Amino acid sequence: MSWLILGATGFVGSAILHAVEAAGLDVTGAPAPRLSSEATTVAELATEGANHPALEGLTAALAGVSVVVNAAGLAAPRSGDTPELRGANALLPTILAQACAAAGVDRLIHLSSAAVQGQRDQLDESLDLAPFSAYSRSKALGEQALQAAASTTRLVIVRATSVQGANRPTTTALARLAASPLASVAAPGTAPTPVTSVESLADFVVLVGTFEGPVPLVVLQPSEGMSVRSVLEAAGGTPIVLPRRLCLALLRVGYAISTLAGERLHGSLRRVELMWFGQGQEPGWAAAQGIRVEHRVSGVLESAASRRRQGRSGWQSPANR
Repeated sequence: MSWLILGATGFVGSAILHAVEAAGLDVTGAPAPRLSSEATTVAELATEGANHPALEGLTAALAGVSVVVNAAGLAAPRSGDTPELRGANALLPTILAQACAAAGVDRLIHLSSAAVQGQRDQLDESLDLAPFSAYSRSKALGEQALQAAASTTRLVIVRATSVQGANRPTTTALARLAASPLASVAAPGTAPTPVTSVESLADFVVLVGTFEGPVPLVVLQPSEGMSVRSVLEAAGGTPIVLPRRLCLALLRVGYAISTLAGERLHGSLRRVELMWFGQGQEPGWAAAQGIRVEHRVSGVLESAASRRRQGRSGWQSPANR
């Protein structure tokens, strides 16, 4: 079984490459072409992909490969709707699916985002999509285009949740937030949250790629069991518990203002919403198969908090510089 990781130098791609190597499998990494697209429908993407210059090169690169993992894309939750966003998150998966079919690839694993289901209370593995921002709409369009394009290749869409990692700016920002007066949760603070670690995501991708039986079209990254309060505490904070009604009112006002501003604040507001209310997820395919991944996110957050404290200490004391 030969693997190829597209986007292997990125945050998620490098973790998956390391996990595949650790599993003793034959794997190579490849950079993803930088694409842009004006397409807004599946039909437009299919036509653009079939005639795109990148198709021939990707098809040649996949010769002899059994499993392809698409870890490329533009992770920009605060972005507006741009051709670059649609190119990375919708056109690239379309072209890759066409290349996999032409090269005879056995399985294509596409890394999507749970953001495609928007603000629903419970994430699941259904095809129900409710994107709420330019970023989540681009990821949702990518999923829909893949389903239409990957006719001869076994396709698995892995929906990643809120992935944290040692060197990820998002995790560093979370540690800063946890230590600030803004760290807060909606009462009672026990709501589940989809915060997870990139190492656990990478291990899960390996398990999906090596699974001998059939795998559903969509699988959700397993939960690591954190609550909104425990996430902030692991990141070094002592969160304030706010009344739920106050949190809901503030979010309603914030989203209304953001809508008037072209959704520019939707990504930031969604982060606040997740901090306060979290988001549950239904037990999915992994739980039904008895698949378990090691829970590492607490350690990742604790390390981020430690680095923040060390950095602050070094800034305050010239002797430690």
